[in-house]
Amino acid sequence: MVAWFDAEARDLPWRAESRDPWAVLVSEVMLQQTPVARVVDVFQEWMTRWPTPGELAQAAPGDAVRMWGRLGYPRRALRLDAAAGAVVERFGGELPRTYEELITLPGVGDYTTSAVLAFAHRQRIPVLDTNVRRVLNRARQGRAFPPSAAPVRAERAALIELLPSRGPAAARFSEALMELGALICTARDPRCADCPLRGECQWLAAGRPDNQHPAARQPAFIGSDRQARGAILALLRSQDEPITQSAVDAVWADAEQRARAQASLVADGLIRVRGALVSLPD
Repeated sequence: MVAWFDAEARDLPWRAESRDPWAVLVSEVMLQQTPVARVVDVFQEWMTRWPTPGELAQAAPGDAVRMWGRLGYPRRALRLDAAAGAVVERFGGELPRTYEELITLPGVGDYTTSAVLAFAHRQRIPVLDTNVRRVLNRARQGRAFPPSAAPVRAERAALIELLPSRGPAAARFSEALMELGALICTARDPRCADCPLRGECQWLAAGRPDNQHPAARQPAFIGSDRQARGAILALLRSQDEPITQSAVDAVWADAEQRARAQASLVADGLIRVRGALVSLPD
């Protein structure tokens, strides 16, 4: 499988040989529930503007929200901004190298912590994202998809058993698993004939049985509060100065839904309202 990865891996900017921990952290936060194709350009712009946590920490939170653009789930921009501030205040501007310290950063959970330690510092630690979990469940358990939304102890234990003993080799193995899930062992229309694990995959051997644990469908986006929030944020990102409430009112016709969406943006810290003026946070 690693040989397959060596030949087929995508050339992604966060896989640069320098393996900068900050770049890995930024990429992993951006990639949460967001396709790679949407992330690449924003990631490169972000790292050009804020190549270190210290430089992001000096920026206004609103600048991070503006740079985030339409990646979705914009609270992630605020979490990166808060994490950068914590790195400067508590760790002298350098991301810590231990699990216990990294996971204390705002918005940084188990997966992101493990990814930074594995991919930046080449440590032997299991990295379980959606793609890895799908590959493991199909190849080892014969299931189309994991039975739970979050990783369980058994999955973590199974991956630890598979990891090579040396850190760099283990990190490469994890990268290969992740890429295999992204390109070959996909959620829809997996390319089993091209899979390097086809000879040992229990799911393929069982005839690719249907998923026994279907995922819940996400509510429609069109006409939703999420769309209203996005319209308000898009307007504010396009402005360098605060704008009037009446200008915000003009972007969404349903007054009740608009007020609800705006209130949720304020509660999330993504926008500020001062009197009759609305802006990104400063």
